[in-house]
Amino acid sequence: QPCWREYLTTRIEQNMVVNCTCPISECRAQPTTAFIYSIVSSEEIIAKYEKALLRRYVECCSNLTWCTNPQGCDQILLKDGLGYGAACSKCSWISCFNCNFPEAHYPASCSHMSRMTCAKCNHGFCWRCLKPWRPNHKDYYNCSAMVSKAAWQEKRFQDYNERCTFHHHAREFAISLRNSISSIREMPKIRNLTFVLDACKVLEQARKVLAYSCVYSYYNQDTESMDIVEQQTESLELLTNAL
Repeated sequence: QPCWREYLTTRIEQNMVVNCTCPISECRAQPTTAFIYSIVSSEEIIAKYEKALLRRYVECCSNLTWCTNPQGCDQILLKDGLGYGAACSKCSWISCFNCNFPEAHYPASCSHMSRMTCAKCNHGFCWRCLKPWRPNHKDYYNCSAMVSKAAWQEKRFQDYNERCTFHHHAREFAISLRNSISSIREMPKIRNLTFVLDACKVLEQARKVLAYSCVYSYYNQDTESMDIVEQQTESLELLTNAL
């Protein structure tokens, strides 16, 4: 029993307990949950085991997923019927369930968020598999003929990237401001600050939309509707800066 306890404890701590088998190489038997409970007595180790079982269950269910908040959240979300704009009930983070990007990124599409472009030759590729974005791309190894276009493309990318980064930082400021106001609203002689808190939430959402609008505009610059999009984005940016 001590040998089994040490073996199972090690497997649990290494997050390798799910589907583990008997330590004898010829034996493929798997220890049952009841057996593990009877062998392992540490409440801390048992808690880790139960978390491993929960992770395994969520991974096996196609309609379940974890909240993708990069700050950390252990909430399990149901994909079915969520739609765009549904937030985590625990941390209010809005996730994208169609791609690996951790946050809902409207108006930028999922393909925009998974596409990277070489600043030298304008070659597009997927950041997940590193394969060419366009299979028929013919200038993969020949960048010399596109130097002038590449220089323009690099400058354009830098401009959009700087704008996107600025709005992300401004969004973090709005979140910090909202947290600061929330901490002082309970102080005596402070009048109702609900309106200010609501304004911070609107500011936070506007900065998020502006940041991902930069991604959308970068990849859709040549479409006919971009003039209207750019006008609306500029208007939103002016009003957001005023707020």
